[in-house]
Amino acid sequence: MNVLHLLRFLVVFLALAAAHPASANEALRPYRIGMTPAFLHNQHSMLAEWKTYLERKLQRPVIFIQRDSYRETMDLIDKGSLDFAWLCDYPYLALGKAVRLLAVASYQSRPFYRSYLIVPARDTMTKSIVDLKGKVFAFADPHSNTGYVVPRHLLKTAGINASAHFRKTFFTWSHAKAIEAVASGLAQGANVDSYVWDSLQKVDPQLAARTRIVWKSEEFGFPPIVADQRVGDEDFEAFQKALFGMGEDPAGRSLLAKLNLDGFIAGSPELYAGVAAMMRDLGEL
Repeated sequence: MNVLHLLRFLVVFLALAAAHPASANEALRPYRIGMTPAFLHNQHSMLAEWKTYLERKLQRPVIFIQRDSYRETMDLIDKGSLDFAWLCDYPYLALGKAVRLLAVASYQSRPFYRSYLIVPARDTMTKSIVDLKGKVFAFADPHSNTGYVVPRHLLKTAGINASAHFRKTFFTWSHAKAIEAVASGLAQGANVDSYVWDSLQKVDPQLAARTRIVWKSEEFGFPPIVADQRVGDEDFEAFQKALFGMGEDPAGRSLLAKLNLDGFIAGSPELYAGVAAMMRDLGEL
Protein backbone atom coordinates (compact mmCIF):
# COMPACT_ATOMS: atom_id res chain seq x y z
CA MET A 1 0.00 0.00 0.00
CA ASN A 2 1.54 3.34 -1.08
CA VAL A 3 1.31 6.55 0.90
CA LEU A 4 -1.69 7.88 -1.06
CA HIS A 5 -3.69 4.69 -0.47
CA LEU A 6 -2.75 4.71 3.20
CA LEU A 7 -3.96 8.31 3.59
CA ARG A 8 -7.25 7.46 1.86
CA PHE A 9 -7.69 4.45 4.18
CA LEU A 10 -7.09 6.59 7.26
CA VAL A 11 -9.59 9.21 6.11
CA VAL A 12 -12.30 6.56 5.54
CA PHE A 13 -11.53 4.87 8.89
CA LEU A 14 -11.71 8.13 10.84
CA ALA A 15 -14.96 9.10 9.10
CA LEU A 16 -16.57 5.79 10.02
CA ALA A 17 -15.35 6.06 13.60
CA ALA A 18 -16.84 9.54 13.88
CA ALA A 19 -20.16 8.35 12.44
CA HIS A 20 -20.38 5.35 14.81
CA PRO A 21 -18.68 6.28 18.10
CA ALA A 22 -18.54 3.58 20.78
CA SER A 23 -20.67 4.43 23.79
CA ALA A 24 -19.02 4.74 27.19
CA ASN A 25 -20.94 1.70 28.45
CA GLU A 26 -19.70 -0.42 25.53
CA ALA A 27 -16.13 0.55 26.32
CA LEU A 28 -16.31 -0.30 30.03
CA ARG A 29 -16.37 -3.72 31.63
CA PRO A 30 -19.52 -4.23 33.72
CA TYR A 31 -19.41 -4.03 37.49
CA ARG A 32 -20.11 -7.58 38.74
CA ILE A 33 -22.10 -7.54 41.99
CA GLY A 34 -22.64 -10.73 43.98
CA MET A 35 -25.91 -11.23 45.85
CA THR A 36 -26.28 -13.90 48.54
CA PRO A 37 -29.00 -15.13 50.92
CA ALA A 38 -28.31 -11.97 52.96
CA PHE A 39 -30.70 -10.59 50.36
CA LEU A 40 -34.34 -11.65 50.15
CA HIS A 41 -35.13 -14.21 47.47
CA ASN A 42 -37.72 -13.73 44.69
CA GLN A 43 -36.89 -10.07 44.14
CA HIS A 44 -35.98 -10.28 40.44
CA SER A 45 -38.04 -7.25 39.38
CA MET A 46 -36.51 -5.14 42.14
CA LEU A 47 -33.01 -6.24 41.14
CA ALA A 48 -33.76 -5.26 37.55
CA GLU A 49 -34.88 -1.85 38.79
CA TRP A 50 -31.76 -1.49 40.96
CA LYS A 51 -29.56 -2.46 38.01
CA THR A 52 -31.12 0.29 35.88
CA TYR A 53 -30.70 2.80 38.71
CA LEU A 54 -27.03 1.96 39.29
CA GLU A 55 -26.20 1.99 35.58
CA ARG A 56 -27.69 5.47 35.31
CA LYS A 57 -25.74 6.71 38.32
CA LEU A 58 -22.45 5.00 37.45
CA GLN A 59 -22.64 5.40 33.66
CA ARG A 60 -21.42 1.83 33.47
CA PRO A 61 -23.02 -1.59 32.91
CA VAL A 62 -23.97 -3.56 36.04
CA ILE A 63 -24.48 -7.31 36.39
CA PHE A 64 -26.03 -8.88 39.49
CA ILE A 65 -24.76 -12.41 40.09
CA GLN A 66 -27.00 -14.36 42.48
CA ARG A 67 -25.90 -17.48 44.32
CA ASP A 68 -27.76 -19.67 46.82
CA SER A 69 -24.99 -20.03 49.40
CA TYR A 70 -22.38 -17.79 50.97
CA ARG A 71 -19.64 -20.26 50.04
CA GLU A 72 -20.41 -19.93 46.33
CA THR A 73 -20.15 -16.15 46.52
CA MET A 74 -16.92 -16.39 48.54
CA ASP A 75 -15.48 -18.69 45.85
CA LEU A 76 -16.37 -16.16 43.14
CA ILE A 77 -14.50 -13.48 45.07
CA ASP A 78 -11.48 -15.79 45.48
CA LYS A 79 -11.46 -16.34 41.71
CA GLY A 80 -11.69 -12.63 40.93
CA SER A 81 -15.13 -13.11 39.34
CA LEU A 82 -16.84 -10.38 41.37
CA ASP A 83 -16.09 -6.71 41.94
CA PHE A 84 -18.55 -6.18 44.78
CA ALA A 85 -20.77 -8.42 46.91
CA TRP A 86 -23.44 -8.20 49.58
CA LEU A 87 -22.30 -10.73 52.17
CA CYS A 88 -23.04 -11.87 55.69
CA ASP A 89 -20.77 -11.02 58.64
CA TYR A 90 -19.18 -14.50 58.65
CA PRO A 91 -17.96 -14.46 55.00
CA TYR A 92 -16.70 -10.89 55.41
CA LEU A 93 -14.58 -11.89 58.39
CA ALA A 94 -13.50 -15.21 56.86
CA LEU A 95 -12.34 -13.53 53.64
CA GLY A 96 -10.12 -11.17 55.64
CA LYS A 97 -7.87 -8.99 53.50
CA ALA A 98 -9.34 -10.39 50.27
CA VAL A 99 -12.12 -7.76 50.55
CA ARG A 100 -12.62 -4.18 51.69
CA LEU A 101 -15.67 -2.96 53.58
CA LEU A 102 -17.51 -0.62 51.20
CA ALA A 103 -20.92 0.04 52.75
CA VAL A 104 -23.29 -1.08 55.48
CA ALA A 105 -27.05 -0.75 55.31
CA SER A 106 -28.89 1.46 57.76
CA TYR A 107 -31.83 -0.59 59.03
CA GLN A 108 -34.42 1.01 61.31
CA SER A 109 -32.05 4.02 61.46
CA ARG A 110 -29.04 1.97 62.65
CA PRO A 111 -26.43 -0.31 61.01
CA PHE A 112 -27.40 -3.35 63.08
CA TYR A 113 -29.51 -6.48 63.04
CA ARG A 114 -30.08 -9.45 65.36
CA SER A 115 -30.54 -13.19 65.38
CA TYR A 116 -34.08 -14.35 66.19
CA LEU A 117 -34.73 -17.81 67.61
CA ILE A 118 -38.08 -18.82 66.16
CA VAL A 119 -40.38 -21.80 66.72
CA PRO A 120 -43.79 -22.73 65.24
CA ALA A 121 -46.49 -20.36 66.51
CA ARG A 122 -48.36 -23.27 68.09
CA ASP A 123 -45.32 -23.97 70.31
CA THR A 124 -46.08 -21.83 73.35
CA MET A 125 -43.76 -23.67 75.73
CA THR A 126 -40.25 -23.15 74.30
CA LYS A 127 -38.38 -20.33 75.99
CA SER A 128 -34.79 -20.90 74.79
CA ILE A 129 -32.69 -23.01 72.47
CA VAL A 130 -31.98 -25.34 75.41
CA ASP A 131 -35.68 -26.32 75.38
CA LEU A 132 -35.29 -27.67 71.82
CA LYS A 133 -33.31 -30.71 72.94
CA GLY A 134 -34.25 -33.71 70.81
CA LYS A 135 -36.03 -31.54 68.24
CA VAL A 136 -35.39 -30.86 64.53
CA PHE A 137 -33.48 -27.62 63.98
CA ALA A 138 -32.93 -25.71 60.73
CA PHE A 139 -29.64 -23.92 60.08
CA ALA A 140 -29.64 -21.22 57.39
CA ASP A 141 -26.12 -21.68 55.98
CA PRO A 142 -22.79 -23.00 57.32
CA HIS A 143 -21.30 -19.54 56.75
CA SER A 144 -24.12 -17.58 58.39
CA ASN A 145 -23.64 -15.61 61.58
CA THR A 146 -27.24 -15.34 62.76
CA GLY A 147 -28.29 -18.69 61.30
CA TYR A 148 -25.35 -20.90 62.32
CA VAL A 149 -22.72 -19.22 64.50
CA VAL A 150 -25.19 -17.77 67.01
CA PRO A 151 -27.15 -20.95 67.84
CA ARG A 152 -24.01 -23.06 68.20
CA HIS A 153 -22.33 -20.41 70.34
CA LEU A 154 -25.42 -20.17 72.53
CA LEU A 155 -25.27 -23.91 73.20
CA LYS A 156 -21.51 -23.88 73.77
CA THR A 157 -21.91 -21.07 76.31
CA ALA A 158 -24.49 -23.25 78.09
CA GLY A 159 -22.03 -26.16 78.11
CA ILE A 160 -24.04 -28.14 75.54
CA ASN A 161 -22.66 -30.00 72.52
CA ALA A 162 -24.68 -28.71 69.57
CA SER A 163 -24.15 -31.85 67.49
CA ALA A 164 -25.77 -33.97 70.22
CA HIS A 165 -28.46 -31.54 71.34
CA PHE A 166 -30.84 -31.81 68.40
CA ARG A 167 -32.41 -34.97 67.03
CA LYS A 168 -31.75 -33.75 63.50
CA THR A 169 -30.40 -30.63 61.79
CA PHE A 170 -30.37 -29.52 58.16
CA PHE A 171 -29.41 -26.48 56.08
CA THR A 172 -32.05 -24.49 54.20
CA TRP A 173 -29.48 -22.23 52.42
CA SER A 174 -31.43 -19.07 53.12
CA HIS A 175 -33.08 -17.36 56.07
CA ALA A 176 -36.40 -17.09 54.23
CA LYS A 177 -36.42 -20.84 53.70
CA ALA A 178 -35.51 -21.45 57.34
CA ILE A 179 -38.55 -19.39 58.32
CA GLU A 180 -40.68 -21.43 55.90
CA ALA A 181 -39.33 -24.66 57.40
CA VAL A 182 -40.40 -23.62 60.90
CA ALA A 183 -43.74 -22.23 59.72
CA SER A 184 -44.57 -25.51 57.99
CA GLY A 185 -43.47 -27.67 60.92
CA LEU A 186 -40.60 -29.22 58.98
CA ALA A 187 -38.34 -27.88 61.74
CA GLN A 188 -39.18 -27.14 65.36
CA GLY A 189 -36.73 -24.24 65.57
CA ALA A 190 -34.28 -22.02 63.71
CA ASN A 191 -32.16 -18.93 64.26
CA VAL A 192 -32.79 -16.40 61.52
CA ASP A 193 -31.76 -12.93 60.39
CA SER A 194 -34.03 -10.34 62.05
CA TYR A 195 -34.00 -8.19 58.89
CA VAL A 196 -35.32 -11.08 56.81
CA TRP A 197 -38.00 -12.03 59.37
CA ASP A 198 -39.11 -8.40 59.79
CA SER A 199 -39.21 -7.90 56.02
CA LEU A 200 -41.22 -11.09 55.49
CA GLN A 201 -43.64 -9.91 58.14
CA LYS A 202 -44.37 -6.95 55.84
CA VAL A 203 -44.57 -8.79 52.50
CA ASP A 204 -45.98 -12.12 53.75
CA PRO A 205 -47.51 -11.55 57.20
CA GLN A 206 -49.37 -14.86 57.16
CA LEU A 207 -46.09 -16.77 56.86
CA ALA A 208 -44.42 -14.81 59.67
CA ALA A 209 -47.49 -15.28 61.87
CA ARG A 210 -47.00 -19.04 61.73
CA THR A 211 -43.77 -18.59 63.67
CA ARG A 212 -43.07 -17.17 67.11
CA ILE A 213 -39.95 -15.27 68.19
CA VAL A 214 -38.64 -16.90 71.37
CA TRP A 215 -35.40 -14.97 71.83
CA LYS A 216 -33.48 -12.04 70.32
CA SER A 217 -29.70 -11.78 70.30
CA GLU A 218 -27.53 -8.77 70.95
CA GLU A 219 -27.00 -6.45 68.00
CA PHE A 220 -24.49 -7.29 65.26
CA GLY A 221 -23.17 -5.17 62.41
CA PHE A 222 -25.55 -5.39 59.45
CA PRO A 223 -24.43 -7.71 56.60
CA PRO A 224 -21.89 -5.63 54.67
CA ILE A 225 -21.36 -4.77 51.02
CA VAL A 226 -17.70 -5.38 50.20
CA ALA A 227 -15.30 -4.78 47.34
CA ASP A 228 -12.75 -7.23 46.06
CA GLN A 229 -9.28 -6.03 47.12
CA ARG A 230 -8.32 -5.79 43.44
CA VAL A 231 -10.96 -3.10 42.79
CA GLY A 232 -9.27 0.27 42.29
CA ASP A 233 -9.96 3.31 44.45
CA GLU A 234 -11.80 5.14 41.66
CA ASP A 235 -14.28 2.29 41.14
CA PHE A 236 -14.58 1.73 44.90
CA GLU A 237 -15.47 5.38 45.51
CA ALA A 238 -17.85 5.56 42.53
CA PHE A 239 -19.90 2.59 43.68
CA GLN A 240 -19.83 3.77 47.29
CA LYS A 241 -21.06 7.22 46.23
CA ALA A 242 -23.92 5.67 44.23
CA LEU A 243 -25.08 3.68 47.28
CA PHE A 244 -24.71 6.58 49.72
CA GLY A 245 -26.72 8.84 47.41
CA MET A 246 -29.77 6.57 47.11
CA GLY A 247 -31.70 8.52 49.73
CA GLU A 248 -31.24 11.79 47.86
CA ASP A 249 -33.59 11.19 44.92
CA PRO A 250 -37.07 9.67 44.48
CA ALA A 251 -35.90 6.60 42.51
CA GLY A 252 -33.30 5.75 45.14
CA ARG A 253 -35.77 6.22 47.99
CA SER A 254 -38.28 3.98 46.22
CA LEU A 255 -35.66 1.22 45.93
CA LEU A 256 -34.67 1.58 49.57
CA ALA A 257 -38.32 1.22 50.59
CA LYS A 258 -38.54 -2.01 48.59
CA LEU A 259 -35.38 -3.22 50.33
CA ASN A 260 -36.90 -2.24 53.70
CA LEU A 261 -33.82 -0.12 54.40
CA ASP A 262 -33.12 3.52 55.28
CA GLY A 263 -29.95 3.83 53.21
CA PHE A 264 -26.26 2.91 53.14
CA ILE A 265 -23.39 4.29 55.23
CA ALA A 266 -19.64 3.70 55.42
CA GLY A 267 -19.63 1.58 58.59
CA SER A 268 -16.45 0.22 60.14
CA PRO A 269 -14.81 -3.18 60.80
CA GLU A 270 -15.46 -2.65 64.53
CA LEU A 271 -19.15 -3.36 63.86
CA TYR A 272 -18.21 -7.04 63.48
CA ALA A 273 -16.08 -7.45 66.61
CA GLY A 274 -18.78 -9.45 68.42
CA VAL A 275 -19.18 -11.89 65.55
CA ALA A 276 -15.40 -12.28 65.28
CA ALA A 277 -15.23 -13.11 68.99
CA MET A 278 -17.85 -15.85 68.63
CA MET A 279 -16.12 -17.29 65.57
CA ARG A 280 -12.81 -17.41 67.44
CA ASP A 281 -14.50 -19.09 70.40
CA LEU A 282 -15.84 -21.74 68.00
CA GLY A 283 -12.40 -22.14 66.38
CA GLU A 284 -13.55 -20.74 63.03
CA LEU A 285 -11.43 -17.61 62.79
